[in-house]
Amino acid sequence: MVSHSRALADAALGLAAEMVAEDNRPVIAVAAGLDETTFGTDAAAVAEAIAAADSPDGVLVLLDLGSAVLSAELALEFVDPEIAERVVLSSAPLVEGLVAAVVTASTGASLQAVADEAKRGLLGKQDHLGDVPTPSATVATDNEQSVEVLVSNEHGLHARPAARLVALVNSFDASVTLTDLDTGRGPIDAGSLSMVATLNAQQGHRLRVGASGPQADEALDAVRVLAEQAFGDLPAGALPQPVLRGGSGLDVAIGPAIVWDTAIDLSTYQRADAATEASNSETARTAAIAELAQVQRETTARVGAAEAGIFEAQAALLADPAQLREITAAIDRGASAPEAWSQTLDDLAKTVESLDDPYQRERAQDVRSVRDRVLRLLTGTESAEPPADGVLVVRELDAATAAILDAERIAGIAIRATGTTGHGVIVARSRGIPLITGIGDVQVPLGSVVAFDARANSFMVDPDEEAFRTTIRERTAEREQALATADHPAVTTDGRVVPVMANVGSVQDARDARGADGSGLVRTEVLFGDRRTAPTTAEQAEVFRKIAAAFEGKPITIRTWDIGGDKPLPFLPQAAEANPFLGERGLRVFRHRPELLRDQLQAVREVALETPVQVMFPMVTTAEEVAWGIEILDALGPQPAGLKVGIMVEVPAAALRIDSLALGLDFVSIGTNDLTQYTTAADRTNTAVAALADGLDPAVLLLIDHVVRHVPTGVHVAVCGDLASDPSAAALLVGLGVHELSAVGPQIPLVKARIRRISFEYARHTAAEALTQSSAADVRYLLGAVS
Repeated sequence: MVSHSRALADAALGLAAEMVAEDNRPVIAVAAGLDETTFGTDAAAVAEAIAAADSPDGVLVLLDLGSAVLSAELALEFVDPEIAERVVLSSAPLVEGLVAAVVTASTGASLQAVADEAKRGLLGKQDHLGDVPTPSATVATDNEQSVEVLVSNEHGLHARPAARLVALVNSFDASVTLTDLDTGRGPIDAGSLSMVATLNAQQGHRLRVGASGPQADEALDAVRVLAEQAFGDLPAGALPQPVLRGGSGLDVAIGPAIVWDTAIDLSTYQRADAATEASNSETARTAAIAELAQVQRETTARVGAAEAGIFEAQAALLADPAQLREITAAIDRGASAPEAWSQTLDDLAKTVESLDDPYQRERAQDVRSVRDRVLRLLTGTESAEPPADGVLVVRELDAATAAILDAERIAGIAIRATGTTGHGVIVARSRGIPLITGIGDVQVPLGSVVAFDARANSFMVDPDEEAFRTTIRERTAEREQALATADHPAVTTDGRVVPVMANVGSVQDARDARGADGSGLVRTEVLFGDRRTAPTTAEQAEVFRKIAAAFEGKPITIRTWDIGGDKPLPFLPQAAEANPFLGERGLRVFRHRPELLRDQLQAVREVALETPVQVMFPMVTTAEEVAWGIEILDALGPQPAGLKVGIMVEVPAAALRIDSLALGLDFVSIGTNDLTQYTTAADRTNTAVAALADGLDPAVLLLIDHVVRHVPTGVHVAVCGDLASDPSAAALLVGLGVHELSAVGPQIPLVKARIRRISFEYARHTAAEALTQSSAADVRYLLGAVS
């Protein structure tokens, strides 16, 4: 690779290297720049790079601008004539050609085939933008066999999944073609990266995969398996459950405030002509891609591969043609490169923040993080050293900052913005760093000491330091003691036994749920959330058995598919809705797809023959909906003796009519997260109204009290929402008469320890008083005062 810019070459190399496993990557030698920062090319350096890349297979040379070609031609006079004879200088585009060449070379293709594929590197982009006619299709042969697969990747067959497909296809002695059945494009050669790019296969498209030749059957089977695995792509935002990696894992912190303002000063930037600004923009963009590749590698080592995938998504934004067109157009209109990037990505961030899905809204943080990275490179602003030895106060936390913090030295992070699903928050919590969100615009003077208690949702400037340090010591001791007695039952001082179950979204969650009396919530949509095709009955039963085995015969409660709102299910795409939280959610969705519910219920029945199982239907409002779900279950045959049936209580209507809704059921489980949002009409991920969505609001508690008092005789009442994971709130729920609690795994020992310290009569008195309070703040104060 011959380039005038070392940064450009390194970035292109980093991008191409992502496409092929390291052990299968061809030798790539670089001759770029006169040094690390000076633009130019050197024929002697090019000659050395050719010698380094040489083998009997030959060398393909990719180049950027005019003098790079002259330097490469001169270099051929410096090398051994025998080597020069097997060197091909290519006119292929540097970045696209390199990606195509690396992928093709990794399959063992000839030098000529690699060179030809590199030249076709622009075809996919040109075809997409309409710059050239669609290239000639590959004609399918008469004896071709075929299968049909689904493109389930969120972004379709983009570069990485396409590269995996091409590499796989070329590993077989077969001719493989692709046809997009939804657009009619194809057939094209599946062994050509550029041809696969021209197919422009998007999420949801059906592909016909044809194959002929000695290994046609094997190739088709392999492509089918790859497609079922989303062509190797992870679903967006599929991050593992947080695990402790370095931080204290507490919910309280104190220390000197580190008010970190990452705003970049653009006032000193000197605007040049449009051509120079365009060049500056591209240089900064490629350098940003290289930086993100490095951050991704470091985060993989420090935190984990899934969290590191965040930076892959950020790098993809830097290659987004729609955004690049906007930036180019702005520069052509006279904007400086920083102005163009700021305007374009600020507009994109605003668009993202207007989306219905709260998880997607928080992706605006990633957009701003990419913007700031490019602006820093354009202005020459030095990267700030990661803060330590204090409490970091930021407007919002980007994932890159969360990944590089010293988790053992940073006391905690206080975030002004509301929201718990931002990538920065997820990474920080996965590293065990104490964190609080939604502190707002409170003034934090320079040099002041700050503290927060996330359990009490409080942030303070100049706090009582000794009191907070005492709290930290107490919480640390509390955690250690609770862990030591985690396997003991939760029994009040006057003898009331309260089962404390675990909310699980994976088999590992079940194995890690120390002290759990079983599972009060198995989130099936999370268990199979990485699937792009619906799991079979057998596959579901196998996972349910593993969860049951982790609890060693204790009961498990399986919630049927709960999707919609902020819970997408990849293999069941839903039409856009004006207000998805008030649309088709939970059981409502499966009135249109009863076969998916039927398969899941059959899996539940099979496992219930072997171990204690409960099944519950989510998001029900009417008795007719409950009857329909039970009808599907009954149609499968006589119910296993140990199977119990219940519903989720998540909407006020269900709570208020619980006497009729729960007739004939074995149990109900209250989902306080949704019940709170629907009762207060407040989305807790929306900064403007998040404070209203408080599970301790007396209106929510009154609904819980109503359910307990009016549920039909013999029907068991559980709570599996966030309130059950808060030790103080859990004690309040026991006082309201709730029979069972289900909490997140790490909180189970603390919830059980809290219940052991109180009497049921005391809890009843506290609960009765809580119902008379006028606000959630008053209830929280009451719980703090009586702890």
